[in-house]
Amino acid sequence: MKLPGRDAIARQPDEHLVTQRVQLPRKVIERPIQQVAKRLTMALLLLAATALIVWADGDGYHDNAGDGISLLDALYYATVTLSTTGYGDITPVSDFARLTNVFVITPLRVLFLIILVGTTLEVLTERTREEWRLNRWKATLRDHTVVVGFGTKGRSAIQTVCATGLKKEQVVVVDPSAKAVEAATAEGYAGVVGDATRSDVLLRAEVHKARQIIIATQRDDTAVLVALTARQLNRGAKIVAAVREEENAPLLKQSGADAVITSASAAGRLLGLSVLSPAAGMVMEDLIQQGSGLDIVERPVVKAEVGCGVRDTDDLVVSVVRGHRVLGYDDPAIGALQLTDRLITIVRATAVTQLAPGVRPLPHD
Repeated sequence: MKLPGRDAIARQPDEHLVTQRVQLPRKVIERPIQQVAKRLTMALLLLAATALIVWADGDGYHDNAGDGISLLDALYYATVTLSTTGYGDITPVSDFARLTNVFVITPLRVLFLIILVGTTLEVLTERTREEWRLNRWKATLRDHTVVVGFGTKGRSAIQTVCATGLKKEQVVVVDPSAKAVEAATAEGYAGVVGDATRSDVLLRAEVHKARQIIIATQRDDTAVLVALTARQLNRGAKIVAAVREEENAPLLKQSGADAVITSASAAGRLLGLSVLSPAAGMVMEDLIQQGSGLDIVERPVVKAEVGCGVRDTDDLVVSVVRGHRVLGYDDPAIGALQLTDRLITIVRATAVTQLAPGVRPLPHD
């Protein structure tokens, strides 16, 4: 299969392929118009409350026009007083009115100004605050996980790695769709909008400091270019990629991926297995779905298991990871378990939440 080059992919007419800045998750997402409307409502309520206070004590105020204090006069006085305009045509003359101005209207004036000035300052300082958050995020981000593609595969991969205790703050999503990144930030992940085949986009995701990179793009050719770019920027990170066609898996590995999951062939094998044995298909589907029924996990060998055989452990062991080799449970080369071995076992999903340090669920396709 001939894959298009980097330039061909970059020229694809996609309105979402616009590089933007890093988007950090927010605890409360509120539109600017909503913030202004809320503050304006509070200011009007303060204005109305002040007008009612003045109108209720109309006899304690003097109007230069000499026609008494009406509700309109009270509203006028409240407006010029809270806004600190102060024309002086209406003034408090009684002791009670002056005490009311000192202990009630003056605090209301201060609060009124805080609301109005606070709205302006918030707009002016929003960019500075975001810059500070971004710089702090860059300075503290280390050994994180970069997920390229926030579709079904990308979401499932994030859920799996987070099930091991990985914090959401340690996950950065890269996707060409602004809507996908907005969905990621709404769930608590940092996001970068842009084409992940470009090194500047991956650098915004701090990929050079990442521990692991998950590539879950919609196209195999895109996955190849992302793997190439990511490997150039980070030689030591673990890169796991998903492809649709099995024939592209070797090319992904040559591009720098440590492991490649073939989604189309895996789904096809599951379909075939379900035809031959519906029960076996149900078991495999159960293993694939994270957090329900049975889960497959990888854990270290404990001291009590050192020197024992695979069948002597309390768990259902399906494979043993020794060095860079993955040995089947019936492989004679396993012999006695070693302290440096890792076991791939099948456990109940409820037990995954109680895993000890060093135990992690395996990624699901």
